[in-house]
Amino acid sequence: MTKLSNSAARDVESLIHPFTNLATFRDTGSMVISRGKGIHVFDESGRDYIEGMSGLWCTSLGWGEEELIDAAIAQMRQLPYYHQFSGKSHDPGIALAERLKDMAPVPMSKVFFTCSGSEANDSQVKFAWYFNNALGRTKKKKIISRQKAYHGVTVMAASLTGLPNLHRDFDLPIAPVLHTTCPHYWRDAEPGETERDFSARLARDLEALIEREGPDTIAAFIAEPVMGAGGVIVPPEGYFEAIQPILDAHDILMIDDEVICGFGRTGNDFGARTFNMRPDSISVAKALSSAYQPIGAVMISERMYQAFLDESRKLGAFGHGYTYSGHPVAAAVALKTLEIYEKRRIFDHVRKVAPKFQARLKGLRDHPLVGETRGVGLIGAIELVADKATKRSFAPSVGIAAKGVVAAQQEGFITRAIVETLALCPPLIITETEIDELFDRMTRALDRLEADATMGKWREIR
Repeated sequence: MTKLSNSAARDVESLIHPFTNLATFRDTGSMVISRGKGIHVFDESGRDYIEGMSGLWCTSLGWGEEELIDAAIAQMRQLPYYHQFSGKSHDPGIALAERLKDMAPVPMSKVFFTCSGSEANDSQVKFAWYFNNALGRTKKKKIISRQKAYHGVTVMAASLTGLPNLHRDFDLPIAPVLHTTCPHYWRDAEPGETERDFSARLARDLEALIEREGPDTIAAFIAEPVMGAGGVIVPPEGYFEAIQPILDAHDILMIDDEVICGFGRTGNDFGARTFNMRPDSISVAKALSSAYQPIGAVMISERMYQAFLDESRKLGAFGHGYTYSGHPVAAAVALKTLEIYEKRRIFDHVRKVAPKFQARLKGLRDHPLVGETRGVGLIGAIELVADKATKRSFAPSVGIAAKGVVAAQQEGFITRAIVETLALCPPLIITETEIDELFDRMTRALDRLEADATMGKWREIR
């Protein structure tokens, strides 16, 4: 067993770590991060790492942002907590709801606050059911998600998620969740099929699923503009334009999961604007507060709100909410985050530096281990393959992406393994010089990984 630091040893004895092999973790221990500044974090020994994942796709303004810290302190002193139950409210929550409505990529009527993206997407399903019950469509309850989608880890959000590892032995997914085809063009397109042809085929797959299940049983379709934890899968050309008419024809709600893509990640304020989506409701979280406070939100259309009014009038109350919905400290920090995005022109900055980021990402395609790179704005992925010509993946037992994460950390860079893919999602404040340093470290990590394979340090399937 590796000798662990005092902090790591205490950690092993105290915590259950998300998305971690709990058995092997007892031997390896944790990387204990002690502080952060800008795009860098530092472990307990003082070593610096470029945080290439913004934590978990979320710390958009980087670490040590004093304006956000000051906003939290000021609100803690004035009103550290209050709720929004039974018609009560507070100024930070009201102002944040107004600001989100103003920013929305399509007209939105009302905002409901949560503490996370998982809670937001869980609420989305309840809202879709409540909406259809209000309209007397009591059979219209099934939710269509996509294979490799990620929408969270609560019981319903994890069911929406199209990743088997989140379902195994948790007895998920629960009914009534369906999954349609994943829009991964490089991996799944047929020979000679253009991106638009591929999009049209996936739209036909969706329509066939709807017809097979019965349109009067389908409440909503949920989608991330760019699929994040499923592998940073960017939609092929024409995808959402092909999907939307099918949803409209069958009166199926479009739920836009902007938890990763919202607030500048794709180069626009929302991924829906980047990919021409027309949602009926929107989930946001993560970059809403640059992760300095836990907060999420659901925005709904006027049509949905009117149905909510009718049902609440009939039942006497809208029976949904969380103790910390619209927490005033979280709301104040989120408001300051949105203010910083605007006054520092952060979205313009993303559009300015994204070409450098995407060019360096694309340049990794020449590496012997890289089959595909993909991305948009300041999000990207590197898919590792055993055979570039055939796109053959490594055997799962190799754990190629997990080995890539270790190699990256050895080079002072934090990435995330998604099956055979390494994800990249740096803070939006990253400069062009820092982008070069990020990719220099990533390239050295890939070279280290290739050297280990050549020297036979691990077995692979070539």
